[in-house]
Formats: sequence, structure tokens, C-alpha cells
Amino acid sequence: MRAVLQRVSRASVAVEGRVIGEIGAGLMILVCAMQGDGDDAPARLAAKIGKLRIFKDAEGKMNLSLRDVGGAALVVSQFTLAADLRGNRPGFSTAAPPAEGRRLYEAFAQAMRDEGFPVATGEFGADMAVSLVNDGPVTIWMEI
Repeated sequence: MRAVLQRVSRASVAVEGRVIGEIGAGLMILVCAMQGDGDDAPARLAAKIGKLRIFKDAEGKMNLSLRDVGGAALVVSQFTLAADLRGNRPGFSTAAPPAEGRRLYEAFAQAMRDEGFPVATGEFGADMAVSLVNDGPVTIWMEI
């Protein structure tokens, strides 16, 4: 699985003009299931994200985790993270097929909940409008 994490002071996602998910301080997580991702990938990704020390401590250093700051997660599926950019038009053949992608996306959102985080989500496969205030800015790409 691939993910882009953005430390945010707030974030929301809307479908057809209606907000379907929003959080205050925490992480905006764009996630993509890749071909070959095993059933353990969502839980491993959630555990890794929950422990990342990317929030400021009292001295302004990135020393605290999402758990330490009591943050939430807004999880949005984004198959374009699988983009193959060898040409001028991206290809997405390395993304998991839609049914598998949905299953792993939903499993990841649940794994974040199982880690104890409040989680809001987008709508898999929908045309979404994402709004966020990136705190820092801090943006991190990861793959598990």
C-alpha cells in the first residue's frame, strides 16, 4: 500500500457538494492499494502511521506521534498514487483492481480505528473535493 500523509490543522472531503468526512488536527491520509498487497498490509500501514513522530513537541521539534497528540485521521482512497510516469500520460496498472482496492482501503480505515484513532473517510471511487490546511507544511510519502 502507498500513502501520502499530510499533517493538518483541519481537513474535509465532500462528494457532490456535501461534506461526508472532516477532522480537526491530525493526518490527511491519501491511500492506494497496490497489486499484490497482502491482507496484512492495511494493519501494518496503520501501525506504522500511528507511531510516526511527525507532530511538534513543546520545543517545536517533530517528536510526537498521532497518538501522542490525540489526533484524528481523514482517510481518502487515491488510486493515482500508483501512477507510472514513464510517458506523458500516467498509467495506473499497478493499482489493485477496484474490488480489491475497495476492500483494502476499507480495511485500512478500520485498522486506523483499531489503533484507537478517530477516523473520517471519503467515498471509494467517487469524485471528491478535498480541503485541508497543511500544518507545517508536513507531507510524507510512504509505502508498506
